[in-house]
Amino acid sequence: MSRALKRTLRRWLYIGHRWIGIITCLFFAMWFISGVVMMYVAFPGLSDKERLAALPDIRWEKVALSPDDAMKQAGATRYPRDLRLSMLADEPVYRMTAWDGTRQVISAANGRAITNLSEGQALAIAQYHPASKTPQLEEIVDRDQWSVTARYDPLRPLYLIALGDDASTKLYVSSRSGQIALDTSRTERVWNWLGSIPHWIYPTVLRKDGPLWRLVVLWISGICMIVGVTGILIGILRVRLRQRYASDRITPYRGWMAWHHITGLIAGIFVLTWMFSGWLSLNPGEYFSGRNTTREVLQRYAGHDIPTIAAKLPTLQFGATEARFVWLDGSPMIIVASRDGTQTPLDVTSGEFAKLSQDRLWTAAAKLPPHAHITERLTLKEYDTYWYAHHHDRELPVLRAVFDDDAKTWFHISPVTGDIIGRVDSSRRTYRWLFNALHSFDFQLFLMYRPAWDIVVWLLSILGAIVSVSGVVIGWRYLRG
Repeated sequence: MSRALKRTLRRWLYIGHRWIGIITCLFFAMWFISGVVMMYVAFPGLSDKERLAALPDIRWEKVALSPDDAMKQAGATRYPRDLRLSMLADEPVYRMTAWDGTRQVISAANGRAITNLSEGQALAIAQYHPASKTPQLEEIVDRDQWSVTARYDPLRPLYLIALGDDASTKLYVSSRSGQIALDTSRTERVWNWLGSIPHWIYPTVLRKDGPLWRLVVLWISGICMIVGVTGILIGILRVRLRQRYASDRITPYRGWMAWHHITGLIAGIFVLTWMFSGWLSLNPGEYFSGRNTTREVLQRYAGHDIPTIAAKLPTLQFGATEARFVWLDGSPMIIVASRDGTQTPLDVTSGEFAKLSQDRLWTAAAKLPPHAHITERLTLKEYDTYWYAHHHDRELPVLRAVFDDDAKTWFHISPVTGDIIGRVDSSRRTYRWLFNALHSFDFQLFLMYRPAWDIVVWLLSILGAIVSVSGVVIGWRYLRG
């Protein structure tokens, strides 16, 4: 390659990095600063434990319909994906989710289908929330910043109710089913404008169109990756470790340019891998397999597909806020949950407590993937590289069934309820290293000593912010002439 061509390519390399970097450094700075906020404040949601805490105890004496009657009333042709009994204010109801995602609510008192709720009913539901003091309806929302994703589509429109507590908690109640969709506090709402919303490029106007939002984020992060690569290349080309510049300097730059050059060399690889893993989080090209377990797999595990269960409803002395009706390897079972999130299995014929045996669970697990066999049966009593708690709690102990299918699938199973609570294959395990490890630094060493994780991520984020902010300052000076 001639020297003239090399000079031309280098010149365009510098020009491209300079002018594209003016915009992309704004995104880099935004991502590093907002990422630190996200370490401590998550996007608003509703955990299962929070949902159960907001439900009243089941009034068993008001339950007139059996689960079989409710399924018949709903016109179910196969056993639903999810069937549970809980209270809708002071009325017991069965909530059913079909395999196609269709949801139905049937009154357990008289069998009527519940398809819409009044304002008064929504306020009555809100009164049972632990934070509720003086609940008041603010408005009926179809979609807002906190309920923007498609997961809430079956519940819309939503009653937005202010609970009147010191934390300024707001509750979203479905006008269709009375289900509590999510709650938010003032702290979550304020900090997320500095955290998740800018980090994920999450304004409602864009995020409400899922495919468009995904495309926009893929392109922005992809262009930022290119800028990162060119920045590292330029940094290497301009640094001198032996034949140094004047005053024994390794960089030809001064001021903000020197900060940008040196910190870019130190943190450049981290910035690039962080950007790559963030881009990968959107699963471009659908390269990585999904998390969900298919209906066929779950049906084999249940061992039953007909809409019957013949369960004897219990009369419990302790408070139960929810009862789930499930099948496990051809045997019916009731899982009752209390307000503190504790779940307990009951025998359907006697209504008595029935602790699950591991032999029963392993027998059911063996049927999960077709044409495959369990090669390892593990009981995890401590977290490991692929089953760990970081931002969210995870159950322990847990069973891990390892299979010899082509995808090398692992299933994680709750020894308490028998629920399948996790599924990973070789594709998802690769994704765990390329996304979680590179983007969130979810390495077991750091997770075991949480302050170490905070310190490392803070230091790297500060370096990344220096690279980004210095780039913004340099770009602004170029634009000013």
